[in-house]
Amino acid sequence: MRRIVFETEHEQLRETAKQFIEREIAPHAAQWESDRLVDRSVYVAAGKYGLIGFNLPEEYGGGGIDDFRFNAVIVEELAKFGSASPALSLQNDIVGPYMANLTTTEQKERWLPGFASGELIGAIAMSEPGAGSDLAGIKTSAVLDGDHWVLNGAKTFISAGINSDLVIVVARTNPEAGHKGFTLLVVERGMSGFERGRKLDKMGQHAQDTAELSFTDVRVPVANVLGEVDKGFYHLMHNLPSERLSIAIAAVAGARKTFTETLQYAKDRKAFGQSIGSFQHNRFQLAEMATELDIAEQYVDRCLRAVVDGELTAVDAAKAKWWTTELAKRVIDACVQLHGGYGYMNEYPVAKAYVDARIQTIFGGTTEIMKDLIGRDLGV
Repeated sequence: MRRIVFETEHEQLRETAKQFIEREIAPHAAQWESDRLVDRSVYVAAGKYGLIGFNLPEEYGGGGIDDFRFNAVIVEELAKFGSASPALSLQNDIVGPYMANLTTTEQKERWLPGFASGELIGAIAMSEPGAGSDLAGIKTSAVLDGDHWVLNGAKTFISAGINSDLVIVVARTNPEAGHKGFTLLVVERGMSGFERGRKLDKMGQHAQDTAELSFTDVRVPVANVLGEVDKGFYHLMHNLPSERLSIAIAAVAGARKTFTETLQYAKDRKAFGQSIGSFQHNRFQLAEMATELDIAEQYVDRCLRAVVDGELTAVDAAKAKWWTTELAKRVIDACVQLHGGYGYMNEYPVAKAYVDARIQTIFGGTTEIMKDLIGRDLGV
């Protein structure tokens, strides 16, 4: 089914993204997978291609474009390529909105030019060893001391935890206020007491650096408060829908790429004198996957349209996030099975897709959390 959500300018950006991937990522992907870390220079290259900071104000080096469809195009093309790529979605879809909407004029002048050029890499630190989806369990805290907040605590599973220069840390600043007592503090590379722990050894997405972070009496200037003091929870809730939609976009695009490759394999691979795709069971499986991917894509595109129109709700995004990521998991698993023994070999892209996609039903809010959010909205 033809997609109608994108216009000419979006498809032009898609071509730019493809060129960027071909020239700046593909030649280095194997090395980055081996190193388990992308080179920082690729973010600067992305800045030169206009793939970072396009949604930031022009006066600070951005593109001044407020259209999430541009974000979606980049997400889709990177998802098709695979995980051995820079975390542009993290920069554009997650950290970027905080930088664009919550920064003061002074903070914009200090951070946005470097962020838009790719010279400053951002991260957001929410999860802790004892608190994941349940933000109420966050123990990292900050106490005001003159013109600084003294920050103590630990975070884990932090995307871009190694490469990041600016880390938005969710800290409890009013212990008695529950969810009304969180503040967002921007911790900068080199601040005394800020340490990066081990680069986590993950099942998949090896080139995407994920790390533990620790904060011991880190003195964060009050000038580094992002948004309002004690309003951190509200800031997080405002930005989570776009993050979850971004994950849904990547899930569908990645699953479709794997399905397309598997469809060709099913046509080429012969067994008992015929292509394996021509067996009725396999043909039915392929038909089911093609149908479900089309339907999921249409819902995601409708959510994209809703973002442009200012109508996307947290519930809409939650539906998109859990359904598409669970679908991607099912589709890619079925594709491994259709490959037979070859599907278990790392030299086949389907094997890498299988382990890379597994995290999607977990990060950004687990499937269970998404369903609970939707259920509460239904009044049950």
